[in-house]
Amino acid sequence: MSLQATTRPPAQRQARAVRLGPRSVAALTLVSAVGVAGFGWPFLAPPTSRIGAHAQDAPWLFAGVLVLLVAVVAAAISESGLGPKAVAMLGVLAATGAALRPIGAGTAGIEPMFFLMVLSGRVLGPGFGFVLGSVTMFASALLTGGVGPWLPFQMLAMGWFAMGAGLLPGPDRLRGRGELAMLSGYGFLAAFAYGTVMNMAGWPFMSALASNVAFDPQAPLASNLARFVAYCLATSLGWDLGRAVVTVVLTLTLGPAVLRALRRATRRAAFETPVTFEAPRQ
Repeated sequence: MSLQATTRPPAQRQARAVRLGPRSVAALTLVSAVGVAGFGWPFLAPPTSRIGAHAQDAPWLFAGVLVLLVAVVAAAISESGLGPKAVAMLGVLAATGAALRPIGAGTAGIEPMFFLMVLSGRVLGPGFGFVLGSVTMFASALLTGGVGPWLPFQMLAMGWFAMGAGLLPGPDRLRGRGELAMLSGYGFLAAFAYGTVMNMAGWPFMSALASNVAFDPQAPLASNLARFVAYCLATSLGWDLGRAVVTVVLTLTLGPAVLRALRRATRRAAFETPVTFEAPRQ
C-alpha cells in the first residue's frame, strides 16, 4: 500500500511570520549582546581601561566571534523555525538582495537592497529577517569581493535592520497607505541607524593624532560622543541620506506589489502547516 502526503489547510488564509523557538530567541539575544559590545566598546569602556591599547586587535577578535555567533543563530533558527520551503524562500530573497546591492555600488547611498530587507522582515517576521539580513550581506560580499574584518559587523547590522521591520506593530491588521507610511518611516530612520552603527565599527581605529574627530581612549565619554557625531557628519551623512531617500522611494513605489507577492508566497508555502502521511482510501 502506497502512502500519500496530505497537507492540512491553514486555519486562515493569512500570511504568518516564521516563529522562533526558545533556543533561537536565546541565541539571537546572545549574538545581539555580543554585537552591542563589539560596536559600542569605545563608549562602554572607562578612560582608565587598557582596552584602547589593543584597539588594533579588536576587528579581528570581534570578527571571529561574530562569525561564530551568527552561525549559531542561523543554525538554531533553522532547527526550530525554518523548514525546507522557508529555506528556499530565504535563498531566493538573499540572492535577490545580493544582486541588488552592486547596482549603485554604494555611490551616494544608492543601495536598493535595503527596501527589500524592510519588506521581507515585515512579512516574514523578526527571526527570519535577522537571518535574511545576515545571509544577504554575506552573499553580496562574496559577489562583490567585499570580504574583510568589517563583514561580520555588516552582517550583524543588516540583521538588526531587517529584524526591526519584523517588530513593527500591526503585522496582521495594518495594510494600505498606513502600512507603507510606517515602513517608509522605519526605512528612513533605520538607514541612518545602519550607517551610524557601521561608523562605530571603524571610527575607534583612527589615530587620535591624525584628526580631532578620532576616538581618544583617554578622553571622557562626552568628549568622545562629540567626536563621533562630528565624524558621522563629516564622513557619512551624504551616503546615509541617499540610502534613506532611496529606501523610502522604493518602498512607496514598489512596496505594494512586493508586499503582495511576499504575502502570497508565504500563504502558499504554508510554513507552519504540518505535513502528515496517510494511507489512501480504497
